[in-house]
Amino acid sequence: MSTEGMTATSYIQHHLQNLVYGKLPSGYERGDGTILEQGTWTFAHTPKEAVDMGFMAINVDSMAWAIVLGVAFSFFFYRAAKKATTGVPDKWLNFLEMVVEIVDKNVKESFHAKSNLIAPLALTIFCWVFLMNLMDLIPVDILPKLAQLVGASVFDADPHHVYFKVVPTTDPNITFGISLTVFALIIYYSIKSKGIVGFIGELTLQPFGKWLIPFNFLLEGVSLLAKPVSLALRLFGNLYAGELIFILIAMLGYWQLPAHFIWAVFHILIIILQAFIFMMLTIIYLSLAVEHH
Repeated sequence: MSTEGMTATSYIQHHLQNLVYGKLPSGYERGDGTILEQGTWTFAHTPKEAVDMGFMAINVDSMAWAIVLGVAFSFFFYRAAKKATTGVPDKWLNFLEMVVEIVDKNVKESFHAKSNLIAPLALTIFCWVFLMNLMDLIPVDILPKLAQLVGASVFDADPHHVYFKVVPTTDPNITFGISLTVFALIIYYSIKSKGIVGFIGELTLQPFGKWLIPFNFLLEGVSLLAKPVSLALRLFGNLYAGELIFILIAMLGYWQLPAHFIWAVFHILIIILQAFIFMMLTIIYLSLAVEHH
């Protein structure tokens, strides 16, 4: 990416800033000094503009990469399913079968009920999160530099105003989006398994019985809400820290190549482990949701 006139701090901040699209209000003074005559939907030119766009702004880069990687996962597994035969599978099919078997084994061992959704859900979460994490191994300057070149040549944009993050799981909006979907499934399976009365009773009558309902509800409510929060923040925190180290390594000049390789080898374990943990916690939380207490 363009680093002319950038300090180490601004270099790091530039890499950690998303490409944000949102609405700026009328009368807003932009970073270049221009004042908007009316409310305008546009890309943020500075981190401050991104913040001022508010809740309805979209992190375009995170959203785009998450969708692209999700489509890629679906496409490759669809092609593999179409090519699967009773004959000897090739290496790619062998690998996919191994992944499916590992996920299926963990679902059978951890989910103590019958559901046609849990195994496909677990497989989707593991592969999708893994692919999003895997983007962390791409050298940090390659895709942002390409985005700046496209922005400058196609959209006549100032390269310093083109932000581009390529690891969706370093964006809490993405990790919370997945975890809140899991949370919705937890609520759904809890009500489906126990009924609305049973679900409310579970939140209010344990662990101390009917005489301490407010205290029970406080404890169980915090425990329930902690599940999506812990899912999202665990994944985000580990990948964000890993990305930050890659950015710091990129500032070492010629020494970045061996350092990048060493950290990347170690980081592969984190990438796989975090995807596996997210999948396993999802299975366990849904299993707890269908159990009667």
